[in-house]
Amino acid sequence: MTSGNDMEIQVENRDGSVLVTPIGEVDLARSPSLRSRLAQVLGDSPARLVVDLSQVPYMDSSGVATLVEALQQSRARNCSLFLAGLQDRVRSVFEIARLDTVFTITPDVNSALEA
Repeated sequence: MTSGNDMEIQVENRDGSVLVTPIGEVDLARSPSLRSRLAQVLGDSPARLVVDLSQVPYMDSSGVATLVEALQQSRARNCSLFLAGLQDRVRSVFEIARLDTVFTITPDVNSALEA
């Protein structure tokens, strides 16, 4: 994989919760970076994982599949997974796929951390 396909992903610990913030589009080329980072974070079995999508303007089906996989892994580890700050374009992808009923989606990171 070329470094051009690597995605900038910030990870921050907040009071027992882990906040993961991908920056940029999540597409077929970049979703493997997000997938491996989420798996790494979930390997530490946090009580709560918040994925801040406020800086993701576009996500294709591979990005959605990556988050579905993270949801399955989080459930297996008894970790609460939240998606926060979805931009309209990304939110519509989840709504069309009816995944807005599967994921816990909050308007922003603070809402997810307080839930």
